[in-house]
Amino acid sequence: MEVLRLTSRKRETYKIQLDYSVLWECALGIAAITNTPLINTLEKPLDYWQGIKSSLPNDLLKHLDYVERNNTWKALLQLLHKEKFSNLSEFTSYIQDLPDNDLKFVCLPYIGMEFQVIRQKAALGEDSAIDEMKILTSGNPFFPRYIEFISHSNTDNLKKHLISVMRGWYEDVIQKDLKKLNTILRTDYETKKEMSKKMTPEELVEWATGGVTYLPEPTMNNVLLIPQYIYRPWNIEADIEGTKVFYYPIASESISPDDRYAPNNFLVLKYKALGDEARLRIVKLLFEEDRTLQEITNQLDIGKSTIHHHLKILRAAKLVEINESKYSLKNKAIELIAKELSHFLNK
Repeated sequence: MEVLRLTSRKRETYKIQLDYSVLWECALGIAAITNTPLINTLEKPLDYWQGIKSSLPNDLLKHLDYVERNNTWKALLQLLHKEKFSNLSEFTSYIQDLPDNDLKFVCLPYIGMEFQVIRQKAALGEDSAIDEMKILTSGNPFFPRYIEFISHSNTDNLKKHLISVMRGWYEDVIQKDLKKLNTILRTDYETKKEMSKKMTPEELVEWATGGVTYLPEPTMNNVLLIPQYIYRPWNIEADIEGTKVFYYPIASESISPDDRYAPNNFLVLKYKALGDEARLRIVKLLFEEDRTLQEITNQLDIGKSTIHHHLKILRAAKLVEINESKYSLKNKAIELIAKELSHFLNK
């Protein structure tokens, strides 16, 4: 159907916000070391995490075990979003001074503006509200149990735990590399800030996260991008009031900020993926339209296992994705390559 457009309004999108802090790195480090099912997939090897655990005092190890059982790393992240904390002391003082019901309200997950009253009632310990929040978040792997835990927690004990685990991890793990971490995070933040002048918000999100396509949502007016080193290669997505949050993995070039010749790891992956005739043929086929594995195989007259291998490489480079059993080209990612290369050459 043809559409005659009689509007001058541009399609609305979200605004980008950028932030960085070693306090985010601290909370995410606590989350990483207590995520046993995922720890083998993190960039830092298992012996790195085992080495950290062997060096920690028993009191901190007990708090980390408590984090693993109750997912209190989520509470730390929620609390960090409430103010701009310049140091650990400000953050722990904020937790200590927060009224009991406010603490629980902040720690409970945000699930939409229309459910804020239910969230408030759950913070007050109303069983019907707690049950409703658990039902509304039943698709999340840990939210229902976490909601139950936060709503029924003794706030004095919860405060002591959150302050102790945050302070312990900061002093025993973060502080020895504080200057280096600050430099790395600031470098990545500054890079994204500079690129935000050259990219649309949606392009910046896809570039910063290494391939996440995030389209505007009705109630999400902002996207907050926070660089993190400890959880690479994972992106962590979260929601707060009116804002989608991505704790995204810093680019490899940010780890060595003085090396002007270090390319972004995602840029390298993309060029490697495109540096093959068969894969370029696949890209052109998918540029024309979405196709199944069988359709691509028929078009190129190449073995299905070989085509699957090429598609795996293109997907790893975040140039191709699967939608309803068909492979799709991520056109925005292709378009961004020229900007990414220009950024690298001119830095």
